[in-house]
Amino acid sequence: MEGKARNHLLLLFSFFFTAAASLQYQTFVLNSLPTQSTLSWPESVSVSESESSLPLPAPDAESSLSLRLHHVDSLSFNRTPEHLFNLRIQRDVLRVKSLTAFAESAVRVPPRNRSRGRANGGFSSSVISGLAQGSGEYFTRLGVGTPPRYVYMVLDTGSDVVWIQCAPCKKCYSQTDPVFDPAKSRSFATVPCRSPLCRKLDSSGCNRRNTCLYQVSYGDGSITVGDFSTETLTFRGTRVARVALGCGHDNEGLFVAAAGLLGLGRGRLSFPTQTGRRFNRKFSYCLVDRSTSAKPSSMVFGDSAVSRTARFTPLLANPKLDTFYYVELVGISVGGAHVRGITASLFKLDPAGNGGVIIDSGTSVTRLTRPAYIALRDAFRAGASSLKRAPDFSLFDTCFDLSGKTEVKVPTVVLHFRGADVSLPATNYLIPVDSSGTFCFAFAGTMSGLSIIGNIQQQGFRVVYDLAASRIGFAPRGCA
Repeated sequence: MEGKARNHLLLLFSFFFTAAASLQYQTFVLNSLPTQSTLSWPESVSVSESESSLPLPAPDAESSLSLRLHHVDSLSFNRTPEHLFNLRIQRDVLRVKSLTAFAESAVRVPPRNRSRGRANGGFSSSVISGLAQGSGEYFTRLGVGTPPRYVYMVLDTGSDVVWIQCAPCKKCYSQTDPVFDPAKSRSFATVPCRSPLCRKLDSSGCNRRNTCLYQVSYGDGSITVGDFSTETLTFRGTRVARVALGCGHDNEGLFVAAAGLLGLGRGRLSFPTQTGRRFNRKFSYCLVDRSTSAKPSSMVFGDSAVSRTARFTPLLANPKLDTFYYVELVGISVGGAHVRGITASLFKLDPAGNGGVIIDSGTSVTRLTRPAYIALRDAFRAGASSLKRAPDFSLFDTCFDLSGKTEVKVPTVVLHFRGADVSLPATNYLIPVDSSGTFCFAFAGTMSGLSIIGNIQQQGFRVVYDLAASRIGFAPRGCA
């Protein structure tokens, strides 16, 4: 009996050794937490008073534009890398909670059935949006008005309405630049109450001058309220006229430093939808790994946004919610092998608008429905069994002590979308969480049916939003 038991153990050992040896690995070069970067905007120096009378370029001359993006950490001053990371995780938790609440509320109350504001200026409903207390992770600098006044604006694929803080302020939070004064802009115009543009708002009202009012309420209870208007935006010298935006006079609990938000969602009032004809309904961004590159992230609008090396997956439509970018995730591989238990059914978007997978620029850590995450986590733990484990950290339950090492071998991870396999660099799923050599598996589970592909997993890819062809693409090494 002892011999049989010994042989059985040898067979089991041989099986597991062979399975481990057949896994695919890649080299992971360790990097520390990124330090705070300094801002530099040579392409968008504010127009001085002496230049304000100079002739401006034609607003529709260019069919594409490119922007520099910076991480919101650059607007936080005198913070340690550990503090910045902890703030990022806190924002991320709020962000996911807000996105989930938005999706759930849309299923319960479709936008077209939400009541409108009354003519006395009151609002009978509010809209929960994808933003939660400053969790839009990337921002750019752009000019507002004529002459342009340059301000920081957060870019957010989980929101639609474009808005900026405006004088006079009933209540405004602190921002880096002076608050925009529409009275000093030659191109500012309010929107009439009965106009089709006003009716596109999910929550609108009228003031005594019979002009349109807007209100957006966010998942953390923050709000922005003010005049719905049109204005000219200037991006590195490229002017985009008549952009519908909220001129907020009452803005509570939102950003610190940034002046407002450029909504990049799929909805009727987002910037990509409004400028669809000019930029052919195409945009892309490339988010760099802040711990390995000093090069800024970037965003492109127009035909040049589409990379030739991108692999595309179709966009799905949620009949109850038009803001988010839904895609079909059909499986995940670890070490070259499909993870058992992760099937397309776990990520299915049902006809009622429940579930599904979205691509989001403002979420950092990818969230997967709980059964899918557990299967992925267990497969990765098995493949990385040679690495020394570390205690859990915040929302991460799979961490490793890699102190004293400069590089290690880790199992490969591939996301399988319908028609597009996205092979992740190791830096997109093992991230430093402190300055002591602790690295964690950058996925997390969620009890919600909604899964979210976050920006850590998108790092280094040019993510292409080709709305004209209803598809999203991923181009490896797209930041070059």
